[in-house]
Amino acid sequence: MGALSPWHWAIVALVVVILFGSKKLPDAARGLGRSLRIFKSEVREMQNDDSTPAPSAPPSGSAPQQSAPAELPVADTTTTPVTPPEPVQSQHNEPKSA
Repeated sequence: MGALSPWHWAIVALVVVILFGSKKLPDAARGLGRSLRIFKSEVREMQNDDSTPAPSAPPSGSAPQQSAPAELPVADTTTTPVTPPEPVQSQHNEPKSA
């Protein structure tokens, strides 16, 4: 078993054109190209984010400033009683016997 010959590739291409149609193939290729462009730009952005330098340290002559911890919102602890829903009474229509 070797690599595919040009005839094999021609048959595969013919089957793909028959299955997907000549109209859908350019649309699919266009969509694939857009996806690859978006993927490349996202990878570039991730690499640029990793290579940005960290913020510089404060000068050694001054004391480091400690920031106060952020205040978290307090949840509302008041409770409201919940009344259960009224039970639904279904009407059973039994057939009347003759």
